[in-house]
Amino acid sequence: MQAVVLRGNQDGYQLVLDQAASFNEIKEKLRELLDNLAADSNATNQISFDVLSNQRLLTAEQNKQLELIFSDYDHFQIHKVIPDVITIEDALHLKEQDNVHLATQTIRNGQTLELKGDVLYLGVINEGGRLLTTGNIYVMGTALGILQAGYPSGEDKVVIGDLKHAQQIRIGEQISIVETDQPAEGNQTVAYVNDLHVLQYGQLTDLKTINPKIYHQMGG
Repeated sequence: MQAVVLRGNQDGYQLVLDQAASFNEIKEKLRELLDNLAADSNATNQISFDVLSNQRLLTAEQNKQLELIFSDYDHFQIHKVIPDVITIEDALHLKEQDNVHLATQTIRNGQTLELKGDVLYLGVINEGGRLLTTGNIYVMGTALGILQAGYPSGEDKVVIGDLKHAQQIRIGEQISIVETDQPAEGNQTVAYVNDLHVLQYGQLTDLKTINPKIYHQMGG
């Protein structure tokens, strides 16, 4: 992947930063990309970009450096920087909501932890263990067992986090047995039920499209 990639979607333009690239390389490629856009563009209106930093959490100084680069271009600006991870701040924001339960206990083989509402899970679900709730599940711990959101039939819920090693993901009445090729490694996976009532996997960067309500709950 290039250090900086330009993408367009229905909401505008996105700049995707490669998490493996150095920040100096990102700055160099960003300036090169903006130079090319400025040379090719006849636009007189302001163009805003969402910057997707993937699993890289930019420091305040790095954000300032990006803003300084954009300040050299009259018609370009940063709309917002979006990290592709759930941060501690995200977790605390979710916990502050009255209907979010914080669960830290270990769920062992054969055990079921059943809750109501959204769950922020920081513990360990062992193989054969089951976390079941009526709401959404935000996984910041280790999931090796079964995660079930939207119990018993709420297909508008999601499961977010590192789901690569879970046995099963269930949302409402839909079930996905986790395969070796899906979902991808990393804590930005979103499991959801699509319009065809099939459970599938997306990315945290697409949450606004997947489930706008939850996107706004998370501060988007």
